[in-house]
Amino acid sequence: MLKTIFSRLLQAIPLLIVISFLVFGMIHLAPFDAVDAIIKPNMSPGVVHVLRERYGLDKPFLTQYVLWLENFIMGHFGHSIINQQDIGQALAERIPNTVILVLPAYATSVVIATVLGLIGGRAPQSWAGRVIDTVTAVGLATPSFWIALLLIYFLGYAANLFPLFGMGSAHQPLDVVWHMVLPYITLIVAYFPELARYVQSKTIGEYQQDYVMVQRAFGATERQILFHHVLPNVLLPIVTQIGQSLPLLVTGAMITETVFSWPGVGTYMMDASVKLDYPVILAVMLLSATLVVIGNLLADVLYTVVDPRVRR
Repeated sequence: MLKTIFSRLLQAIPLLIVISFLVFGMIHLAPFDAVDAIIKPNMSPGVVHVLRERYGLDKPFLTQYVLWLENFIMGHFGHSIINQQDIGQALAERIPNTVILVLPAYATSVVIATVLGLIGGRAPQSWAGRVIDTVTAVGLATPSFWIALLLIYFLGYAANLFPLFGMGSAHQPLDVVWHMVLPYITLIVAYFPELARYVQSKTIGEYQQDYVMVQRAFGATERQILFHHVLPNVLLPIVTQIGQSLPLLVTGAMITETVFSWPGVGTYMMDASVKLDYPVILAVMLLSATLVVIGNLLADVLYTVVDPRVRR
């Protein structure tokens, strides 16, 4: 097991280097950069040139990339061109804010999706199955920002039940939880429909297998068939889905965080994108790519743990 994990990690290194090169290249293909965003109309060309020299933007593309990659490998993510803040420090402050919002929301979504998917897959033509189909279809078709705006208006503004924006005081956990309610609900509604459809599809497929007919012939109850036979087989692919969702902990709430002004990685990335702050964009995108690779590895490991057949 450890040998396999180590081998996969070694294979991931060249992949991450290729991804970093592509991201770096795409950003530098843009007609503008962060210096263009901060220069003022009355600045002389000489001052603009000094700014470009200061941030290394006057160097050839490959030289810029190699210097940036060396610093990144050493753990130096650089500084924001807009506000001069250390990117590593900013991410260290914002990642926990995103995790405490996304992790509970995703965990709740998995539970809701599993329950609804099992119910809808067990009897897809029943009224419950049709209702679940409708709910998930509406959820998939509704943008998360629209859900957020509805919650802000009805529960925050009209009913005045919850705070509209921000995270509250970090020194008061209950205040943070109170500010979390609306973005938490938004993320649940955004996450669960797709996973519920996935579980429902897998459940329908399992009920069409021969072993279900055999179990019924031997007198097994529907409850026994569901919990002893169908559910374990359905949970296997769900486990891999959970592992592959690891990047959500960093970039999975960008729109929701922006709408609610939640001080997480999403708002940081969105602000950097608007201001063309390419060092921040590069750091967040490569961090997300790293989590994708780790998530896929985690999914394989979890699948091996929960399915003894793979270990053989």
